[in-house]
Amino acid sequence: MEKFPILTMGRTTFLAVFLLATTTANGQYAGADACKSCHPNQYALQSQSGHGKALSGGPTHWNFGAGVQAITPVSKLNDEFYLEHGQSDFKGVKDRTPGHTTSKGVQYRITDPGSQIMKCFQCHSTGPLNLSASLSIEPSEHGVRCESCHGPGTAHIEQGGSKTAIFNPSQLNASAMNEFCGNCHRKPGEDTDWTKAWNTRHQPIYLNQSTCFQKSNGALNCITCHKPHESLVRTGSALTRYDAICSSCHAKPNHKAIAVAGKTCTSCHMPQVRPQARLAFTNHWIGIYRKGNLRP
Repeated sequence: MEKFPILTMGRTTFLAVFLLATTTANGQYAGADACKSCHPNQYALQSQSGHGKALSGGPTHWNFGAGVQAITPVSKLNDEFYLEHGQSDFKGVKDRTPGHTTSKGVQYRITDPGSQIMKCFQCHSTGPLNLSASLSIEPSEHGVRCESCHGPGTAHIEQGGSKTAIFNPSQLNASAMNEFCGNCHRKPGEDTDWTKAWNTRHQPIYLNQSTCFQKSNGALNCITCHKPHESLVRTGSALTRYDAICSSCHAKPNHKAIAVAGKTCTSCHMPQVRPQARLAFTNHWIGIYRKGNLRP
């Protein structure tokens, strides 16, 4: 399921068709607050998660990211361009924006084929995007909230919480889950330079390469390890829980080459990759690594 259609047309037609499409879809979305009364626990947890805080600000100056690693400012320059700033906030320290080669920032034309800036907004917000007369991008709801994963919820609410009137990603098989999460985190099959550390942020692509994933008969997918409504935890008890998941298939791992005392499964088999200072990603290509390698 693509979150945002690719539009290749002139500015006037682009605006007219885009507004028509978003207006048609808009009535189907209820907003996260409409989910709160029936799903209070999920709502509370998800509101505080990295997904829930993925976008803030507006209407012409935005902050992308929850601040777990960095927050990147994006500003509207004029009726044609948005600017992704070259300096991001890494927990109070300004440094080069992730993925940028310089600190000058990158400009994105709103009406370019594929409209990359709209894809950025779509993956950091929920529901259809709207455009003002001056081509300001107006998200329906800030952050990746309930309906980003479950789809429009109005029918679900109107039918008294009918399970057949809402989408549940947990019903997807492992490959379909990779495709689904890959709508924003990149899909398996997309061209990838395995020598580039920055690309380890594309978790579905890397997980798809793993022998563990390929031989799990569908038992291993994104939500096998990650609780979808909760914040991602990288330390403490979460690592022990990850080890327990690994042990469900690898009860007696055969470690001959290295000492493993005091180490977790993920610290060796899903090593941290640092494409630049103050930035780290967990390599989801599960495997046996030599020190410093980006792939098994």
